Amino acid sequence: MNKTALYALLLALIIPLIAYFIVDVNSHDALQLPKHYFPDSIQQVTKRGKRVSDTVWHQLANFSLQNQEGKTVSWDSLEGKIIVADFFFTRCPTICPSMTQNMKRLAETLHNGSRVGDRTNKKVHFLSFSIDPERDTLDRLRYWAQRFQINPDTWWLLTGDKKTIYDMAINEMKLGLIDGESVDTNFVHSDKFVLIDVNRQVRGYYDGLDPEDLSRLQQDVILLSMEKNPKARSFFEGKLVIMAISFLLAILGVFLLLFFLRKK
Repeated sequence: MNKTALYALLLALIIPLIAYFIVDVNSHDALQLPKHYFPDSIQQVTKRGKRVSDTVWHQLANFSLQNQEGKTVSWDSLEGKIIVADFFFTRCPTICPSMTQNMKRLAETLHNGSRVGDRTNKKVHFLSFSIDPERDTLDRLRYWAQRFQINPDTWWLLTGDKKTIYDMAINEMKLGLIDGESVDTNFVHSDKFVLIDVNRQVRGYYDGLDPEDLSRLQQDVILLSMEKNPKARSFFEGKLVIMAISFLLAILGVFLLLFFLRKK
């Protein structure tokens, strides 16, 4: 094996490694995941031998409410789900019917892409909290669900304790801060859809009546579905680069061994 062949071999090994790093860096830059909201604290942790700041993002408090089928549900019932939530009431004469219709379109658009069988996206779930729970009984929720042909497998209309619902809107999802105005604690009425990730952390707010915002919401739901869960550690996490380098060095070592054996 002459020098030209050896250089060609080295080049053939180095180019894929460089390409890997370029693609890896660009893929992280191109993938603009929805941001987090409302940090609870910032901690100093050690990662790969370095001290870095790690933000602890606010996790929504649990709840216990009834859905339109009369089942008691909570965040624990939605483990591993991406959530799109809003607040409504069935006697609303203004924005609620339009928001519910827009959420239905979004639910129908976000299918799982299969060509046969069930096309329902099982990773995304929709929640509509009634802000008038005293009058929005189970019968009223069933009426609303029938009116808009809501699928209870992927979309719950929730009623129950008013304090729980209003705490969720004001203190947990903080709709007053996002709407930019003071909130009537006796009657919360917002046009926002709220995007929540699998860790019960808020990842976005969207105008439920704006087509451009709804399109952005659809894209962000898809991006979140591809996000790696930081709580689910993979065996290969942090090892792919080392494995790639080791593989290339092993190939190089084999060729160098063959070169010296042939030279002998």
